[in-house]
Amino acid sequence: MAIPIALTIAGSDSGGGAGIQADLKSFAANGVYGASVITALTAQNTLGVSAIHDVPAAFVTAQIDAVFGDLAIAAVKIGMVSQRPVIDAIVAGLDRWAARNVVLDPVMVATSGDRLIADDCVEALRGALIPRARIITPNLPEAAALLGEAVAADQAAIESQGRRLLALGCGAVLIKGGHGVGPTSTDYLFSAAGMLTLAAPRVDTRNTHGTGCSLSSAIAANLAKGEELDTAVGHAKAWVSEAIAAADRLDVGKGHGPIHHFYAFH
Repeated sequence: MAIPIALTIAGSDSGGGAGIQADLKSFAANGVYGASVITALTAQNTLGVSAIHDVPAAFVTAQIDAVFGDLAIAAVKIGMVSQRPVIDAIVAGLDRWAARNVVLDPVMVATSGDRLIADDCVEALRGALIPRARIITPNLPEAAALLGEAVAADQAAIESQGRRLLALGCGAVLIKGGHGVGPTSTDYLFSAAGMLTLAAPRVDTRNTHGTGCSLSSAIAANLAKGEELDTAVGHAKAWVSEAIAAADRLDVGKGHGPIHHFYAFH
């Protein structure tokens, strides 16, 4: 039986903790073969990003066609895309190749609160990419930015934002609670079936770089293996929680280090 194949379309993190590198590690750790389409190069480490080099849209298209033209892609994870022509190229590629199980992680807001993408890109996310996604995985600031409003301060506000994001046309919405407070990190999964909460103990560590990338990639990996959506999300949440809990064992870099993708193996 052939191994399931998942594709990540995202930026490269030269420090290895987030982006394409985290996605490929997440795919491998969750038992699928990983392919990649790189949308941007970053000069980055655990201390921050010092430079970004965007990949031209035409070359993004070439990568998409090369991968889909040869490999049986069972799921696609899309990460940070900050250029409107690149978003347009991705949308066209998804349609051209009838991509399945699209997981969109709408990376829009830095931990500092700074916006990472332009207004026209936000519109393209809302109008073009979100309707093509089986699930989107915003954190609390990203969910608010997609709706153009304040960050949800309580569960009622989270539920309201989740339902309105679902109405944008995606199959499901996972609002991640990692930016919240308290002893428990709770994610909220919204779909046509209603709302499901997924809770895990909040881990006291600064080594959480790439958590969002890794969670969305794990969901894509599980979908590629044929799991139902709620099962795929639940398994991904459990896996990333263990990877965060084991992060301090790595001791990588001087800043916010990565999670431990391969905690189960060593």
